[in-house]
Amino acid sequence: MNWRNFLLVAVFSVSTFSFAQSNLLNAKTPAEIGKKTEAELNADNDKPLPYGYVGDRDILMGKTVWEIIDVNQRVNFPMYYPIEGDLGPDRKPLYDVLTQAMRDKKITEVYDSGYFTAKKTLDDIEKSLVFTDTTDQGIEELNAGATKVSEEYIVKTEIKAIDVQGYKIKGFWYFDKRQGELKYRLMGICPLVPDVYTMNSEAGKNEPPIELFWVYFPAAREVLHGANAFNEKNSAMPFSFDHILNARRFGAVIYLEENVYGDRLIKDYMKENSQMQLLESERVKEKIRNFELDMWNY
Repeated sequence: MNWRNFLLVAVFSVSTFSFAQSNLLNAKTPAEIGKKTEAELNADNDKPLPYGYVGDRDILMGKTVWEIIDVNQRVNFPMYYPIEGDLGPDRKPLYDVLTQAMRDKKITEVYDSGYFTAKKTLDDIEKSLVFTDTTDQGIEELNAGATKVSEEYIVKTEIKAIDVQGYKIKGFWYFDKRQGELKYRLMGICPLVPDVYTMNSEAGKNEPPIELFWVYFPAAREVLHGANAFNEKNSAMPFSFDHILNARRFGAVIYLEENVYGDRLIKDYMKENSQMQLLESERVKEKIRNFELDMWNY
């Protein structure tokens, strides 16, 4: 074995040691699965990789874009599943990770839009998640003199992980002249869900999804780093949601780039033509990529 092969084996061993589900093959009871030894805890550098400092003068080109992640695409399944069943605390969809962290006050930088100007409180978010209604039989019961509606006549609708149709993300592409390369920094993420007040009606089924809330991504990295998504190729080495999003291990389509027209949406000037909207999205991507390529042309 030469030194190069030895180093590859060493790196693979360290990676397996760091990311594998701890004590899976050595546990004598299910309760021991996932519990790390003191040596493992000391060896772990279990923190998200910090962003390096980038000075404003080092940004030779910058462009903010908004994208849509469709969870129906296979490459995006790790963000969507599991949506049903009790698979343990380490198997949660991205939606549950975000909402539970907000309820636990681990994520507090939550806003109503991707411009991060107005914050949303937990009460505001809860109102968008749950809707309680009374059926016609319940109303008749109240009109008949009842002081309380029977529970069978109360319909409770709640937004769950299965209802998530996708995610909107906001990111910043920039060319770092010190590093001499094009880089990407994710700024925010937003779940797309049906309107809880109309989702069970006939009219609501044809309505587009709404933006539930915007999370400022840099402030949520600690939480997302501690939550793992399923790795189809090796379940012993799951990816954290922080890694998936920072490494852009997903498929997305640009629907907006910052522009002089008040950040006009692509669909606003490519109307009623889905093919042209996709081509325009690809044109925006190529424009950003070409800037880096042009830097090396003489």
